[in-house]
Amino acid sequence: MTIDEQLEYLRKGCAEIISEKELRSRLEECARKRRPLRVKAGFDPTAPDLHLGHTVLLRKMKHFQDLGHTAVFLIGDVTGLIGDPSGRNTTRPPMTREQILENAETYKKQVFKILDPDRTEIRFNSEWLLELGTLGMIELCSQTTIAQLLEREDFTQRYRQGKPISLHEFLYPLTQAQDSVALKADVELGGTDQKFNLLLGREFQATHGQPRQIVATVPILEGLDGTQKMSKSLGNYIGVDEPPEVMYRKVMQASDELMFRYYELLTDLSLREIAKLKQGAADGSQHPMDLKHDLAARIVTDFHGREGASKGGDAFRRVVQDKQVPDSMPEMSLPVEMRGASVIRLDKLLRAAGLASSGAEANRKLRENSVSVNGAKHRDMSYEVPEGVSELVLKLGKRWARVRLPS
Repeated sequence: MTIDEQLEYLRKGCAEIISEKELRSRLEECARKRRPLRVKAGFDPTAPDLHLGHTVLLRKMKHFQDLGHTAVFLIGDVTGLIGDPSGRNTTRPPMTREQILENAETYKKQVFKILDPDRTEIRFNSEWLLELGTLGMIELCSQTTIAQLLEREDFTQRYRQGKPISLHEFLYPLTQAQDSVALKADVELGGTDQKFNLLLGREFQATHGQPRQIVATVPILEGLDGTQKMSKSLGNYIGVDEPPEVMYRKVMQASDELMFRYYELLTDLSLREIAKLKQGAADGSQHPMDLKHDLAARIVTDFHGREGASKGGDAFRRVVQDKQVPDSMPEMSLPVEMRGASVIRLDKLLRAAGLASSGAEANRKLRENSVSVNGAKHRDMSYEVPEGVSELVLKLGKRWARVRLPS
């Protein structure tokens, strides 16, 4: 690729690049010296699983890898203990180091579903932050002022509203900036809510005599509700470790408008190719449902391969389209007493799901052949759970329920 072509490829899915002129210069320098850029993105392991919102950054790291550069996947095992205050109006609850390290292990396994392991460094910021000691931390704090930190929008809002800001939260942007110094990052990627921290990294590097990193921010991915940030706590997420049939079904729930947002941020299609798909949907030459199937297949393929995408698509068509399963229905986890069993009692499950008022009613409906599980009729009281199935869609008459099975 020419430098112009590289910039166009890297520009896709970015909210802002500071600055594009500097990035062009750095790309030209690396081409002359045959040296790959070091492209850093940090992830605090505050939850055990990554979701598609996290992969927006991972995919942009992959785009740099596609051009021959090195991705530095930084696990914030120290910053995770501080708690990222970005975009929050309250102090994060503290986590234990044991929780952080346990979650970090799952991250290490999940990231290579997107990133090329041969072009990836996995680092922990405890490597250098724990070595700072008291004097080092004092020196770190001396590189900025409280007035500068209060320029952050979230800190400003909380200060004006009289909401507490714990002193340790001010350390978060400082330690993140120090990460860039320790790693000698050429580029740092982050969400738009991280802009202050990323820019501070440029200043810290300049103080240490290093070239300032280029900052590239990516949009915050909306969840399936189309409005709020994708989050496990809000239930609007798609997990990267979810089974293919669950992932496929969730992508199919996205609105037509959100679908194109996902095409841009969650696939490697170019902006020109996505524009053609939009035009096709607008002029009627392509049906939105076909485009959504294509999107779901692309996303699932990234995490489960083509076989997984085929499995997910078949399950969706069989259970959802052919059987006219409603988009929304009551959901529940498998009752604790049934977990781990290969055979479960359908009469008890129907009652637990609220589809039958009593065991007697559940048994009667089973005998009448009025109960279906994942699109198939069942008359027996006992049900053998198929291997690899992650959920059961129950139907009794016109009532539905989805039961999530433990992984």
